[in-house]
Amino acid sequence: MTQLSEERLYLLGHPISHSKSPVMHEAVYRKLGLPWRYELADRAAPEEAEAFLAAKDFLALNVTTPYKPLAFASADVAAASAQLAKGANVIVAHKERLLAYNTDGEGCIAYLRHAGVELAGRNVAICGTGPTSLAILHAATLCGPESVVLLSREVVRAKAALEEYVESCERMLAFDFELPAAQKGRLTLREAYDKVALRYGSYRTSTKAIRRADVVINTTPLGMKKGDGAPFDVALLSADQTAFDVVYGHGETAFAAGAQAAGSRFLNGEGMLVGQAIATVQIVCDIKGIALELSWDEMFALMAEAAGFQSLIV
Repeated sequence: MTQLSEERLYLLGHPISHSKSPVMHEAVYRKLGLPWRYELADRAAPEEAEAFLAAKDFLALNVTTPYKPLAFASADVAAASAQLAKGANVIVAHKERLLAYNTDGEGCIAYLRHAGVELAGRNVAICGTGPTSLAILHAATLCGPESVVLLSREVVRAKAALEEYVESCERMLAFDFELPAAQKGRLTLREAYDKVALRYGSYRTSTKAIRRADVVINTTPLGMKKGDGAPFDVALLSADQTAFDVVYGHGETAFAAGAQAAGSRFLNGEGMLVGQAIATVQIVCDIKGIALELSWDEMFALMAEAAGFQSLIV
């Protein structure tokens, strides 16, 4: 291998002291023999985060709440994944430019499939309207579900978010910009646009959609603060459903407690974190021209063990 210089990678967000990202990423770097270091960049103020991005003193960043929209706006070039989500969770500094990606959707769906949860032909409900929810909405839609409903506290917010996503898809298709199927068994953007029913609603008005969903995904930050409730009445959940919460590391959330009380199969955000971290490593290694000699499953096992995610270790 060509001698590589030491590089710095970071997680940018606030608060992030709970994050397992540094140990996860560095476990893979060591296995690959890369002299890279991964650190936390906790920036409480947006101005501080903006200055950190502008300095470009890093190889790459993962970006978490609340700075995904800021990272997207700061980028010189944005991949379709970031454009459709209107937010970036991966930034790579390359040739004096910032390149933006969003791997939340890919990480979420890859983990769900790893856990045996398939979305093809199913009904999916997604709580939240931010970049994470839109990234997961897009990745879920490419799996070919029967329907996906986007939910928020207010119908108008869900309507606006879904309409903006659909308009972005239409613009790409109008210019013959086609996203190929990401993996075998996935739909192209055109196929997804034509076949999948996309709907919106509020937690109060869409109780039937929540009950009908085979998979309920909570992308909101509820649960990160003590006393947070669930996004909707968890009495709507049942044993026939899979409930997934992007939140992890903050104790049992109200959404998790409700899902488990209802007998739903519950999964938390640990697996998604590992999935999107794998996608980040793949992106950075591809840009740097580094052969990635580890399979997805090998990286998943390595990262899960490094993070101490016992429920993910087989």
